[in-house]
Amino acid sequence: MQFRFTPEQQAFRDEVETVIKTELPAGWEDDGEGGDDAAWQVARNFTSKLAERKWLAMAWPEEYGGINADHMTQMLYNEQLAYHRAPGGGGMGVAWVGPAVMLYGTPEQKERFLPRITSGEDVWCTLYSEPGAGSDLAALQTRAVADGDDYVINGQKIWTSGAHHSNWGWLAARTDPDAPKHKGISTFVLPMDAPGVTVRPLINIAGQHGFNEVFFDNVRIPKSYMVGEVNRGWYHVAVALDFERSGIQSYAGGRRNLEEITELARENRPLWENNPSVRMALADRAVELAVGTLIAYRIPYMQSAGKIPNHEASVSKMFGSEMSQRIAATGLKVLGLFGQLAPGSKQAKMQGRLEQNYLTAVSSTIAAGTSEIQRGIIATRGLGLPRG
Repeated sequence: MQFRFTPEQQAFRDEVETVIKTELPAGWEDDGEGGDDAAWQVARNFTSKLAERKWLAMAWPEEYGGINADHMTQMLYNEQLAYHRAPGGGGMGVAWVGPAVMLYGTPEQKERFLPRITSGEDVWCTLYSEPGAGSDLAALQTRAVADGDDYVINGQKIWTSGAHHSNWGWLAARTDPDAPKHKGISTFVLPMDAPGVTVRPLINIAGQHGFNEVFFDNVRIPKSYMVGEVNRGWYHVAVALDFERSGIQSYAGGRRNLEEITELARENRPLWENNPSVRMALADRAVELAVGTLIAYRIPYMQSAGKIPNHEASVSKMFGSEMSQRIAATGLKVLGLFGQLAPGSKQAKMQGRLEQNYLTAVSSTIAAGTSEIQRGIIATRGLGLPRG
C-alpha cells in the first residue's frame, strides 16, 4: 500500500473539495442537515451538479454512464463528500441497485434504469428489512405471488431509509414459501407510487425523519420488474451488498467531528491545561481514526489489485461504527452540559451537532449489519474459526 496520494489523486481530491465549497449554499452545514424539505431540495440540486460531471457513478463503465474510475478514486470522492458533510452521492441507486441491474438485469432493464441513476433523476430506497427479518434477512416474509403477467406484493418493510423521497424501491420478496428460506427469495424493482404502497415515517431518537415503514397491500407490478432469476434473489442481494465496501464515510465524518471537538477543547484553556484525561481521550480517538482510515483505504487497494474484500469490509464497518460512538462520547465529555444542547439552542456548540451525533451513534453498530454479525464474519471468513 502507498501511504501518499499520487499527484493525480491529490488533484482530484482538491477538485471535489472545490466543487463542494462552490456549489453548496453558504450555511449548509449549520442548518442544512435536518432532513426537511428545504434541505432535500438543496441535496437534489447538488446531486444534479455531481451528475453533470458524471461523478455519481464514476466507477461504472462508460456504457452505463460512468467514467471507468478506479476504486481508489471512487473512495476519495466518497471521503471528501463525507468529510464536508455534503449531500448527494447517488444513494442506494449507485451503491446497490445499479450494480445488481448491471450484473443480473435484462438489456431492457439496463437501458431503462441505469441512465436515470447516473443522471440523478431517480431516487431509490432499499426494501429489505422487516420487523422479523433484520440481521437474519433471509427470514423475510413479504410475499410476491405470480398472477398472470404480474406479481402481487403483500407485506411490510421497516427501517427503509429515504422511502419518503424515493420514486423507486429495490425489493426483496419471497416467491416460494415452501423453499428453504435462502432459496425462495426474488428481487424486484418497484415504483413507490404504485397503488397499495403506503409509506409511514419513523422518527429516530434525535427527532430526525430518515427511516420509514413501507406497507404493501395487493401491490401489482409486471413480471418484467423482476431482476435476475426467480428464487435466486438472496444471492443477488448478497452480491449487491458487496458493493458497499470501504466504510470510509465513518472515518471521514469522524475526523471532521473530532477536529471540531478538539478545537473546542483547546479554546477552553482550563479544561485543556488542567485535565490530562481529556487530552488523552482525544489522542486515543485520533489514533483510532488513523488506524481505521488505513483499514478503509486497504479495501479499494485490494479491489484495484483484483482481490475481493470480504472480512476486510466487516473489519472496517465494525471498527468504524464503534469508533463513531466513542468519538461522540468523548465529545460529550469535553463539552459537558453544552454537549446536550440540541440544534436551535442559542448556547449549543457545533450547532447542536454533537447532541445529534451522540443520539444517532446508538444505532451505528446495528444498522447495515450488527457488530455481532461482523464479528462472526471476521471469525469464520477471516480467521477460519468454526461456526457454532
